[in-house]
Amino acid sequence: MSARSGVKKHSVTIRGHRTSLSLEPVFWQALKDDARAQGIALAKLIADLDDARIQRKDGLNLSSTIRVYLFEKHRDISFTNDHASFRNA
Repeated sequence: MSARSGVKKHSVTIRGHRTSLSLEPVFWQALKDDARAQGIALAKLIADLDDARIQRKDGLNLSSTIRVYLFEKHRDISFTNDHASFRNA
């Protein structure tokens, strides 16, 4: 495993509380890209995901919640794109 793919700790402030996330660089970059695409601050996106996690009471930690969010978002985009190309065939 390369150093690029290893888990890295990232410190963030959510609602005035300092916490850290453990994410692989690819997930951290995807999270930053998603915040940028939505036109919101990275801290706001993380806080929104944390709020949703707390509401769901699914037992996931914040880092896992972020990974699942990004996976599901990518899967939904891929599914939509795959079906769009199928409809246009």
